[in-house]
Amino acid sequence: MAAAAISEGVVEMQEQVPTPSIDPNDGNNNSDCSWIGNLARWRPTSANLLQKAEEKILSCIKAKYESKFVSINDEDTVRTLKFHPSDQGATDKTPIVLVHGFGSGVALWALNFEELSRHRPLYAFDLLGFGRSSRPVIPREPEQAEEAFVESIEAWRSQVGIQEMILVGHSFGGYLTYSYSIRHPDRVKHLVLADPWGFPEKPPPEELQFPLWVRAIGAVAMRFNPLSSIRAAGPLGPRLIRRVRGDLNKKFKSLFEDDRISNYIYHCNAQHPSGEMAFKSMADMIGWAVNPMVPRADQLSRQVPITMIYGEHSWMDSDAGNDLKFRRPGSYVRLHLLKGAGHHVYADRSELFNQIINQVGEEVD
Repeated sequence: MAAAAISEGVVEMQEQVPTPSIDPNDGNNNSDCSWIGNLARWRPTSANLLQKAEEKILSCIKAKYESKFVSINDEDTVRTLKFHPSDQGATDKTPIVLVHGFGSGVALWALNFEELSRHRPLYAFDLLGFGRSSRPVIPREPEQAEEAFVESIEAWRSQVGIQEMILVGHSFGGYLTYSYSIRHPDRVKHLVLADPWGFPEKPPPEELQFPLWVRAIGAVAMRFNPLSSIRAAGPLGPRLIRRVRGDLNKKFKSLFEDDRISNYIYHCNAQHPSGEMAFKSMADMIGWAVNPMVPRADQLSRQVPITMIYGEHSWMDSDAGNDLKFRRPGSYVRLHLLKGAGHHVYADRSELFNQIINQVGEEVD
C-alpha cells in the first residue's frame, strides 16, 4: 500500500490491518459469560479508534520512526515501530527490541523511545493477540500457548531481518522473552527483564493467607478472562478504565496531561481478547504462571547475560531475581531495584530505566 505521512517524524508503511472488535467466543469456552457477546456491539471501540488512540500518544514523540505491520505467516501480522538512531554511524549496532506486558501495546513505551534510540536502532512491537497485531486463535494449553507466542516472536525477528538483539521484556513480556531466549539463545546478546511476571513458583496453599471471601471471589473470577469487565461494561468501559487505572495517566504527565493513556489501554483491551485468553490459560490465579520460569532457569544458556529491573513498590516478587541468579552460577545476572517505582518501572523511573538499558548497550556493541 502507498506510504502516507500520519504525523511529524512518522511514516506509515502499511495501512491498518482490521482487528475484530467483537469476540464471537467472548462468552463461551471458559471465557466471559454468554451475555457478554451480546454486549459486544455496545463497546465504543474499533480497530480505527485503537489506531487513533495510538497515534495520539505517538504524536508526542520527537524521534523519527517507521510504522508498519510485519507479516509472520499467511494470515497474521505484527504491529511494529522502528526507530533509527540519532547518532550517526550507529545504524549497524545491535538493536534494542522492546516487548510489552499483558494488556498493553507499543505506545506504553512512549517515555523510552527517544532516549533508547539515540545510540542504536530500536524496535517495539505488539505481541500477537494484543494491541494492533493480529488476534488469531491461540492454543489454550499453557505449553502450546507459550510456544505460539515464542515462535511468533521468532517469525517476526526473521521477517524484520534482525540477527542479534538486546531483548527487553516487561511483565508478561519478560516471561515470554526468557522463554524465547531458552529456544533461541543465539539471537539474544543481552536479556533485560523488567519487573517480569511468572518467575517464582506459587507458594503452597498454607502460605497463601487469603481470607475466605477473597478465595471465594477469586474462584469466581478465574472463570472469566482477566479483563472481561472492561468489555462487559459496554459504553461505560472507558470510564471504568479511567477510574481503575487513572494512575497510568499520571506516569506520562511529562508528555501530556490528558487521559490518552487510559483511552489507549481501553481500546487495546476492548477488542477481541485473543492474547488475553491465552494468558489466562498460562496463569495460575493470575499472579503466578502455570509453568513458572525460575525452575527452568538453567535451561537458558549461561552465555546469555541477564539484567533484571524491579520496582521497589511493585507487586512482583523481586526475590525471584535472587533465585534466578542463584540457579545460574557462573552466568552474568545483574539486579536493579528502582526506588519509588511500582510495576511499571519503565514509566515510574523512566530516566533511570533508560540509563540502565543504555549501559547494557555499551557492554554489547
